[in-house]
Amino acid sequence: MASTSDIRKGLCIKHNNDIYKIVDFLHVKPGKGPAFVRTKIKSLTTGRVLDLTIPAGHKIEDVRVETRKFQYLYNDGERYHFMDEETFEQIDLPESAIDAPQFLKEGEVVTILIKTEDQTPLTLEMPASVVLEVTHTEPGVKGNTATNATKPATVETGAEVKVPLFINEGDKIKINTLTGEYMERVKE
Repeated sequence: MASTSDIRKGLCIKHNNDIYKIVDFLHVKPGKGPAFVRTKIKSLTTGRVLDLTIPAGHKIEDVRVETRKFQYLYNDGERYHFMDEETFEQIDLPESAIDAPQFLKEGEVVTILIKTEDQTPLTLEMPASVVLEVTHTEPGVKGNTATNATKPATVETGAEVKVPLFINEGDKIKINTLTGEYMERVKE
């Protein structure tokens, strides 16, 4: 059992017979009344995000998890398949357990949270950013750069990202996996 003082981003807790991961939290001490913790939690089974307010000092049931490195193998349309880098054991996750599946590239190494009690995979933690190659984009129009103009570009995973006009096919770009936005062009 943990208390509200143990709350931090990434902590996995049990709530309403489901396992949730704390996405964001804020300790609030109002001028009148008792303190409380306002949290935003995400279900690791359904992907639903809830707002939860917990009174200060209240006990919460935390779930023990461990992180392991897995290599992404392929997607069969419904589930995403991964291989443990140490044991070569294969597991699969539903799309709802992955925050940004459109940016997963085959062969990429990712971190998966695993419940230590029964070794069930819970969720995949995407890296903060990924580097992908642009496979298709329209050429930029010269003279059209007075403002921060963007154009759509398709990357090697099939995802579409808005990029600046100077990006061409074959360029490698860094993408923020939380927002899905272009960050910078990567020189090799």
